[in-house]
Amino acid sequence: MSDKTQRGFTLIELLIVLAILALLATLVGPSLFGNLERGRRTTATAQMANLSAALDSYRIDLGRYPDSLKGLLENDSSRETWAGPYIREVPLDPWGNQYEYAATVRDFSLLSYGADGLPGGEGDDADITR
Repeated sequence: MSDKTQRGFTLIELLIVLAILALLATLVGPSLFGNLERGRRTTATAQMANLSAALDSYRIDLGRYPDSLKGLLENDSSRETWAGPYIREVPLDPWGNQYEYAATVRDFSLLSYGADGLPGGEGDDADITR
């Protein structure tokens, strides 16, 4: 035997560690992804609340809601009572899609189609409305 002792992991020890990591990933992974989607839905709800507040401010100043969300950024009415911009930018929903917006003089609706970007759906794909 040599005077130097070799240090390191054996192949069996490395395989055991990899097996433990794989087991942990299969146990923890699904719950993390579930929390990710729940976080995206919460983010969409918060963004829609901020947009709603900006839209209400616009209506207070002009007596009606804007024709589009761009009215929150630039004066689409040509009226002097416009006190915007009411937000810095119109955000995309957490899945990278535009919020659907429709308005009458007295009310408006905001909608995100969820994870799939299509109307309807269930679970993570369900629509989020305000």
